[in-house]
Amino acid sequence: MSATYVMPVELHNRLVAGAYQQRGYTADEAEQAARFCQLAAWHGIKTHNAIKALHLDELFGSAKGGCVPAAEIDKLPSRFPAVQRWNANKKLGQAVAFDAMDTAMQLADQYGVGVVSVDNAFHYLWGGGYVIDAARKGYIAYTNCTAALAEVVPFMGKYPTLGTNPHSWGFPTTDAIGFPICIDWATSTVAMGRVQQFKREGKQLPLGAAVDKDGKETTDPNQVNALLPFGAHKGYGLSLINEIVGGFVGGSLPTLRNRWGVGDADEKRTANFYFEVIHPEAIGVNFAKGRTQSENVKAVIDDILGHGNEGCLLPGQIEARAAAESEKHDGLLFTAAEIDEFKHIAEEASVELDASSLKTV
Repeated sequence: MSATYVMPVELHNRLVAGAYQQRGYTADEAEQAARFCQLAAWHGIKTHNAIKALHLDELFGSAKGGCVPAAEIDKLPSRFPAVQRWNANKKLGQAVAFDAMDTAMQLADQYGVGVVSVDNAFHYLWGGGYVIDAARKGYIAYTNCTAALAEVVPFMGKYPTLGTNPHSWGFPTTDAIGFPICIDWATSTVAMGRVQQFKREGKQLPLGAAVDKDGKETTDPNQVNALLPFGAHKGYGLSLINEIVGGFVGGSLPTLRNRWGVGDADEKRTANFYFEVIHPEAIGVNFAKGRTQSENVKAVIDDILGHGNEGCLLPGQIEARAAAESEKHDGLLFTAAEIDEFKHIAEEASVELDASSLKTV
């Protein structure tokens, strides 16, 4: 088995922030990008870590005009006090998402619920990171977005017209079970980041995940042309939610998203975000046997995992275990293949990365 390398958080963040600043992003944007990539790696997320983030920027971001370093967010008037509407003006997605979730939490403190809709955005990567962060602070949090590209074939279709369009829920269950429950999924069977990871690691995809250029199902990540929705019509419907919500916000046509120089020049090509935060106190009604809200949530979870189901995993448990491993080893855990990718990031950031100096597990 190949070694797993332990990268100190400080080194990781210096590498990532340095690379973003080399691409023209402000120090604050670079710090937010590094913070997000650290959060993803800390929780064992291989599909949306720094490697994916910087690759996405190369493909569609600062070099292509899809993301504008130092852009300013326009916060538009709203007659609804618990809702804000933002035009991100193609600002870095991670920076926008952290600020939007923080704003939604502040609104929830005041109104019980807070909503922020974002137009003209650049993809924010792993939605689970933002809702876990909010859940740790005591909130019920939700986000969805339209993905960078239309890469998913709709149920019974043959041409990719949907994004991988993730949904992410976070619940403040740390007191009840020791970690936030995080229900976070792409609406395709696998994310395109998983395809890239498996290509990097020399692994095969599961059945029902992807098709090749001829529309035939394939498990070879090197032959993938488009993805399939999970659960047939169910995943399709969930993916459709993101596109329709994005449409209400002002979203682009899915097949033109991030495809610059194609189609009508007046059409948008940017993504949309939706954030919703609920303060738990705002929805509590009545709990049996004098239980507190947290005790009642724990009782519900215990009942679900009882009756012979004690071996079942809860969503977010794998991420919590990965975070515990990161804590145990005092750093971020990467494979040898990932370290090779970080060497390129280090060169761009003008930061020294000597793999032989890193601890291994």
